Amino acid sequence: MRRTTARPLPTKVAIAVVVAVLVLTNLANNRWARSWILLTAVVVSAVLIGIMFRAGGGWADIGLAPGTLGSGLRWAAALIGIVAAGYLCAAVLPFTRDLFEDQRTSTLSGAEVALRVLVTVPLGTVLLEEIAFRGVLYGLVLRIRPVLTATLFSSVLFGLWHILPSLHLTDDKPALGSLFGHSVLGAVVANIGSVLFTAASGCLFCYLRHRSRSLLAPMALHWATNAFGYVFGFLLR
Repeated sequence: MRRTTARPLPTKVAIAVVVAVLVLTNLANNRWARSWILLTAVVVSAVLIGIMFRAGGGWADIGLAPGTLGSGLRWAAALIGIVAAGYLCAAVLPFTRDLFEDQRTSTLSGAEVALRVLVTVPLGTVLLEEIAFRGVLYGLVLRIRPVLTATLFSSVLFGLWHILPSLHLTDDKPALGSLFGHSVLGAVVANIGSVLFTAASGCLFCYLRHRSRSLLAPMALHWATNAFGYVFGFLLR
């Protein structure tokens, strides 16, 4: 009996499938199954990696080639140190201390903050978003388009990914509520600002992925930005 080899999934089809999976995941995380976010993140990350391999790609396309891990770790250590220093400066300066106030985390205990920093952020946020946007999606687009196109495509979708989580931003962060107000218009403006800021952050993450040739660099910056926000927010109550 002759064994047949399955044809690789066309790159454009793989990109469309990844986008569809991310749309469903975003709805699940923010509307349908919020309490399952950790399991969803791990499962979806594995599915996305599977799509990359089904399209004929490999770990290098995702930014996790064994040969680049050393460079990625060095970038990661440097970026974590820079973010820690930046947060420390922001915590010391009176006019930036209020930015750490967040109603979503103001009642968290020390154990809950540790859980966010060590489990929820790295697995529920960083793993999924970096595998999705700077790993699989960026890697797939890069196979058929230049770096700039891959960066913009990934980053725009990364910004749109944050529409639902940012709907109540003016209520959650008092500093933004004071700036934009608590009207519908203020909420819309704050949401648009959040999406644009996140898209710009996505461009930076893509640059780090390209410059370091490793997904570990944007992963580290992403984790440090979120995790130190919890830590300093807790310490500055």
